[in-house]
Amino acid sequence: MPLISPPKTWRFKLRTILLAVSLAVLVIPLGGIYVFRIYEGELVKQTELELIAQAALVASMFKHEIDLQRQSAGGAHDYGVKIFTLLSSDYYQPIKPQLKLSAYPIKSRPPAAMATEIKADEIALAVGARLMPVLLEAQRTTLAGIRLLDYQGIVIGGREDLGASFAHLPEIQQARTGHYASAIRERTIHRSTPPLTSISRGTGIRVFVAMPILGDGRLYGVVFLSRTPASILEHLYSQKEKVALVGGLILLFVIVLAFFTSYTIARPLHALIDQTKQIGGGKGGAMPIAAPVTEEVAMLSQSFSEMAHNLEHRSEYIRNFAAHVSHEFKTPLAAIQGAVELLVDHANEMPSEKRVRFLTNIAQDAERLKRLVDRLMEMARADVLEPDGGTTQLAALIEKLRQRYQDRGLSVHLTGIDNLAVKIAPEVLETVLTNLFDNSRQNGANRVELKARAEDGKIEFIIADNGNGISAANTPNIFTPFFTTHRDEGGTGLGLGIVQSLLKAYGGDIVLRSGENGATFCLTLTAAT
Repeated sequence: MPLISPPKTWRFKLRTILLAVSLAVLVIPLGGIYVFRIYEGELVKQTELELIAQAALVASMFKHEIDLQRQSAGGAHDYGVKIFTLLSSDYYQPIKPQLKLSAYPIKSRPPAAMATEIKADEIALAVGARLMPVLLEAQRTTLAGIRLLDYQGIVIGGREDLGASFAHLPEIQQARTGHYASAIRERTIHRSTPPLTSISRGTGIRVFVAMPILGDGRLYGVVFLSRTPASILEHLYSQKEKVALVGGLILLFVIVLAFFTSYTIARPLHALIDQTKQIGGGKGGAMPIAAPVTEEVAMLSQSFSEMAHNLEHRSEYIRNFAAHVSHEFKTPLAAIQGAVELLVDHANEMPSEKRVRFLTNIAQDAERLKRLVDRLMEMARADVLEPDGGTTQLAALIEKLRQRYQDRGLSVHLTGIDNLAVKIAPEVLETVLTNLFDNSRQNGANRVELKARAEDGKIEFIIADNGNGISAANTPNIFTPFFTTHRDEGGTGLGLGIVQSLLKAYGGDIVLRSGENGATFCLTLTAAT
């Protein structure tokens, strides 16, 4: 039976805490990489959005200049090429960023502009010449690569490639159909980069957008812009205050995690270590720790406390047992030694009657020592007995003992024992009853009454004799090893202790009950199903 019943409260399991800590440690770097990727993708999206805004503005300026040129020429002819695209009637026609760095395949560097025999549109050339000084001045701030293309895909404005064609480029081909196009392409880095930049997918890329210039269902030209997204490392440095805040929060989380692990695992274990040292120092008294937190530590603490209590009880038992054994053996050994010394020194001078008396005393003391050794062996076996799961039919066993003790002058009477069976080996229960019947005979009984009744899976077994009984002064000591009132008659005082140990091994018990005459014992046994 547990020393202290564990409280019925829910606690963490140790493996749950270890799993949670491991997952948390794993999530920190993975979460950082995930956030890094998301942030990097947002920078690409932000770059495309800025290029869309710049391209829309340049396209409006280009269209306005073309319309002025048409008006000055009398507007007699339509400019550009007719395209077949659905035109929205909405006033606002926003273009949303289309590029997702995590899902978009990075294309190779854009091929160079190709020489062509096709001449650029004269009006577009004139417009490009007028707009490029303004655009190149703005480029110093926007850092975007700018090329203006006529409706044929020929460069009519930019730092280079004037008169060359980009009509072969997929983005330009899509834009010439009247649809916005964008792409992520590799770029050439002309300076050395630190190894740390390899973790960034956006380090060696450039964003390209191609915005069609439309008017009256016709294509006037294409604005072709490109720009390198902001470096995430440089951007993080520019946001160093926020980065430091996030880093501090992660550090705080790790510290909290460390304290949580310490509180749930290390602290209870240190408490158990302190209890171990306390018991090792002989102080004893180990109790379950107050706040074990986890179920496993609570079970360990509970088991440890029970073990400490059992060890303390066992140690006390061994000390008392050793003292009793020493006392019980000392008296006959001293008598034997004294008799032997007298016989050795005076055997020839001693009368034969006296010599026989000394030898008889030696034999009686030796026999007493033999009985003590036999009873001690029985008690040792009873203390370490492992139940074998046997069952006993009470009526059959007691009938067997009744016939045996009838010849010894002790009549055994049975009441209410028919068809009752108990969970105890027959030879063990026979040893128990034999000890009790022998005690009754030693105390002058010639009759023993046995009654039994079953209740709640237990069988209560009453054994009452008509002997001299047990005095009130001796009642507290009857189960104490070596306590006996019949030492001169060969009693060892171990019989009831053996009975108690045998019954406890099978989950039973024995107590002394008060009675009018003789001694009455109550045995509690588990009923066999």
